Amino acid sequence: MSMRETRRGFLRKSFVAAGAATVLGARRGPFALAAPSPSEKLGVAVIGAGGMGGYSVGCALSERLVALADIDENTLGNVMNDVKGKLKEGTPLPRTFVDYRKMFDECHKDIDVVLIATPDHHHAPAAMRAINLGKDVFCQKPLAHDIAECYALAKAAKEKRVLTQMGNQGHCSEEIRRVCEYIWAGAIGDVTETHTILGRNFGGKGGRPPSKPVPKGVHWDEWIGPAPTREYHDGLHPFSWRSWRLFGTGTIGDMACHHLDALFWALKIGEATTWTVESLSTTGGSDEYYAQDNVVRYEVPARGAMPPVKVYVYDHEGVKPQAMKDAEAKYNRKFGEFTLFVGAKGLMGTDARLIPEERHKEFPEPPRTIPRARGGPIEDLFHARRNDGTPCSNFPDSAAPLTAFALAGHLAMFAGAGKKLEWDVASMRCTNAPEIDKFVAREYRKGWEL
Repeated sequence: MSMRETRRGFLRKSFVAAGAATVLGARRGPFALAAPSPSEKLGVAVIGAGGMGGYSVGCALSERLVALADIDENTLGNVMNDVKGKLKEGTPLPRTFVDYRKMFDECHKDIDVVLIATPDHHHAPAAMRAINLGKDVFCQKPLAHDIAECYALAKAAKEKRVLTQMGNQGHCSEEIRRVCEYIWAGAIGDVTETHTILGRNFGGKGGRPPSKPVPKGVHWDEWIGPAPTREYHDGLHPFSWRSWRLFGTGTIGDMACHHLDALFWALKIGEATTWTVESLSTTGGSDEYYAQDNVVRYEVPARGAMPPVKVYVYDHEGVKPQAMKDAEAKYNRKFGEFTLFVGAKGLMGTDARLIPEERHKEFPEPPRTIPRARGGPIEDLFHARRNDGTPCSNFPDSAAPLTAFALAGHLAMFAGAGKKLEWDVASMRCTNAPEIDKFVAREYRKGWEL
């Protein structure tokens, strides 16, 4: 089966061949056979209703919102008040849960698509449960908390033939496609170096703050979920968990799925079977916190006709490299959250413009050869489901390899500055530093396993 052939298309062909065309209105999933008609509303469940979950709820309301799961009763109450004001009269209210495992147990027959916007440590456990039930899945970036989870989700999505999508919104944009099309057209020649500013500085140093009573309405055991049990303390719920090694993925995990996406696609990094990753500088960090002020360098060997490339990644503008500063001064530019491509014939940015602007105006505009997304990532997923398509940032082809590449930056940080790690993609291990492999996967609390 080709990567472009979806599970639904496969099933349709199989049953038509068997003379079973009458099943084409049946439900989809391991218990189901085909997609709904274009006019039929999809049954949607939302896991994580606050923060970025607002996007999920908004999209779910354009379909049929079946269930909401969130560990914070206060968030659930606020979201439900908003939902009640937007539902048409007579429309059933969604069921609410503080534990998504219970939601799946009680509502899976009514669910077609699951939208996930939890803290990072819940991404894979929630997504895997949905995939194993045959549900299409959207998951906010990063796809997973660690590298092993990325490939486990990709493998499961292929085996279950479900549609999947990660929420790195830029992958749906026109700009990222134009970056690829310009580079593939030879606009700046062979790209041998890139510099990316992520624009955050999550992390810290030291241990845990003092324990505190759990705030009213917060279901702490469900928030901890697959991670080791700990008492409630400041700096976790509802946002600052990104800095903590057991719950977030630091700056590179949070932001690289946005800002490394264009170079990963345009330079075909996913075709490399090995590469190296090294921390060039870092500050802070501990057993609890991610390090800060990180500068990481990946060295990727040739991929087909593409030459070796060095990929430099910087947490924030405070550690901006001289190469970007020189380009800013020379071309009167200011680079914030940005990737600068350095090619044999010139420079280009993730705004899909050659540098300087005069060079962009001179270069013939390349044809638009890459299929365009249909709206944002959830909208694109819904469109793919209704039209036998493939979501553009699906787990097997895009999201898992990209996120795994980004999360390898953690391995370099944990190894310490100056230690170059040799990474084998297929075996998911550091061939020259087996002691680092313990960070590739994690253990799960009983009842929360993948």
